[in-house]
Amino acid sequence: MNIHVAQTEPVIELRRVHRFFNQTKAVNDVSFDVYRGQVFGFIGPNGAGKTTTMRILATLDSPSYGDALVDGFSVVNDPDLVRRRLGFMPDGSSLYANMNCVEYLDFFARSYGLVGRERNDALRRTLSFTGLDKIASKSITGLSKGMRQRLSLGRAMIHRPSVLILDEPANGLDPRARIELRHLIRQLASEGTTVLVSSHILTELAEMCDQVGIIERGKLLAVGSVAEIYNSMQAASQVRMRLLGRVEELLGVLTTHEEVSSVLRKGDWIQLELRGDDAAQASLLRWIVSSGFDVLEYVSHRESLEDVFMKVTTGAVQ
Repeated sequence: MNIHVAQTEPVIELRRVHRFFNQTKAVNDVSFDVYRGQVFGFIGPNGAGKTTTMRILATLDSPSYGDALVDGFSVVNDPDLVRRRLGFMPDGSSLYANMNCVEYLDFFARSYGLVGRERNDALRRTLSFTGLDKIASKSITGLSKGMRQRLSLGRAMIHRPSVLILDEPANGLDPRARIELRHLIRQLASEGTTVLVSSHILTELAEMCDQVGIIERGKLLAVGSVAEIYNSMQAASQVRMRLLGRVEELLGVLTTHEEVSSVLRKGDWIQLELRGDDAAQASLLRWIVSSGFDVLEYVSHRESLEDVFMKVTTGAVQ
């Protein structure tokens, strides 16, 4: 993950965004910030409001109330300025079958007003970054799903936007193509591009995202890193340890420890649930070792993004 310098102004700002379709509150009072060079994962069940939020950011829809800003420009008041700073890759974006890769990218480079050397440099840079330079003259109809996704990403980034919005970019990709796409996204972030990405593949998001936002029925339920969200829920952490003797002695001591909610023995292993965050776990291990117990293994189970998602959401639809 990137180590970010302290930032004063977010690149993406959602300010109490609402979007209603008759009685359906597709987006209901959503606010969050994303800073330069961050990858922000937007997750939620189908119909949660992810795509509607992304379409509002991409100026393809307008909020019923509230506002969203990209690089300080409002999607409501300055949509043209937002579009110059943003690239959008929708889910299932269509490609023009009668073109090859370079013709397709050249069409969008021209659409963004790139001319002369600037356009040629943009084409060369984008083809090289996406790995399409070796098949630049290949017809789009002959591309694999992974190459098509790379071409869609190239179209979104051809004008070097400061923000990329990617809606389900890994949908339908094989494992290798997903890994390669994840590396491209992280590389873009390391170069200062701010990326907002949605996906149903939560393990993918957990590996590439600095922050996540969990949305359900139009409401933003949680935002932050996976660890921050889980710690805010004040849930117990699971810890397993293996000792060199004195297992029963430590077991008896742990049953009276104020931070330990449950403890049991499994052979040479002790398994417990501990209230508190990572600092509480480190403190417990320090205390056990300083008390003279020989710890051979100490394993902490870190909750995954899937665990957090299941705890935060209810599965409700609208």
